[in-house]
Amino acid sequence: MGVLKGACMFGQSGGPTSVINASAAGVFIEALKQENITKVYGAAHGIRGILDEDFYDMGMEDIKELELLKNTPSSSLGSVRYKLKDVTVDDTDYKRLLEVFKKYDIRYFFYNGGNDSMDTCNKISKFMANSGWECRVMGVPKTIDNDLFGTDHCPGFGSAAKYVATTVMEIKQDANVYDTPMITVIEAMGRNAGWITASAALAGAKGHGADLIYLPEVDFDIEKFLADVKVKMDENKGKCLVVVSEGIHDKDGVLIAEKFAENLSKDAFGHAQLGGIATTLANLCKEKFGCKTRGIEFSLMQRCGAHVASGRDIEEAFNAGATAVKCACDGMTDKMVIFVRDMSSGSYECKYDVLDLNLVANTEKKVPLEWITENGTNLSDEFVKYALPLIQGEPNMVKEDGLPRFAKLKKVSAKK
Repeated sequence: MGVLKGACMFGQSGGPTSVINASAAGVFIEALKQENITKVYGAAHGIRGILDEDFYDMGMEDIKELELLKNTPSSSLGSVRYKLKDVTVDDTDYKRLLEVFKKYDIRYFFYNGGNDSMDTCNKISKFMANSGWECRVMGVPKTIDNDLFGTDHCPGFGSAAKYVATTVMEIKQDANVYDTPMITVIEAMGRNAGWITASAALAGAKGHGADLIYLPEVDFDIEKFLADVKVKMDENKGKCLVVVSEGIHDKDGVLIAEKFAENLSKDAFGHAQLGGIATTLANLCKEKFGCKTRGIEFSLMQRCGAHVASGRDIEEAFNAGATAVKCACDGMTDKMVIFVRDMSSGSYECKYDVLDLNLVANTEKKVPLEWITENGTNLSDEFVKYALPLIQGEPNMVKEDGLPRFAKLKKVSAKK
């Protein structure tokens, strides 16, 4: 491919993370340097913003504020869960996207998200190519779930893992303070893949971890769970700390959450809205053992805890965005940036590469079963070796009066 001049569009999609804005900063700062990129736009609420012609001129932002995005959690442009239909079923949205792309001379499109977002990215890439509109499309990975295929890990996971491990260590101290029996059940995110919940094993590696960890990779049996808890209570003078994924299910694939809740609502991609399993299991334990119990749901905190983010995660997320821009300007398209772990020097190093979007879209990477202990209640040392390098380093967060100074974007409308 030769030189391609034109504007670029960036959007964020799916659940936010504490470092998704670091990727946005990487895209914006690098794109503003590129001589062949004539305008840099940021879409409000992802693909929805492009369809509605609601996006911002990022060239109007102060560079200082773009730099502050590195330590600003969540999606500063706004995210979305919007599913594009198959083009053979309904091409209305695609035609509208093409109309907008032509109107604003958008020749570079960067989409920041997880599995569903890469599916959207792939669909747009294919449609633009078939329509004859030259546009280089690159996926920028993001997901605390760490379940994107083809990449060693995902931006956002290291910080979520650090939050989970740190908070489990802190809760462990509090849960053991009294001389009376107590069962604590913590719920972490993880619909089909248990990477986030598995991060509790990092706390265990430091001697302050959970007694039991349950992932969706292993079928969950309530009676076995209660028996497991009893064993740990007997070993620990009536104490037991449990960490469980929100997506645990029985041998028939039925979510445990669905067993105790009627008609879970679903999002645009058909995903059930999970939550509440910690309280449910804590109540079951209370009925069974008659002792004090606590159900704790990490909920949004595990994905927006920028104050305890991994410095390495921030750096890699930024580099993922910048790499996507560089690759597109070099002629690449229909790819997602991936991380490659390099241990050749004897210590961890992250290298950046790309993978075809069609290989990534709608493919989930789960925790290897060999990293889960035989009884399905903990993680092996191999997981700890994998995850520990990803949580290193501290956030270089600017503070004002002791509180974080997040980015304040002008969000100047680019609508013509």
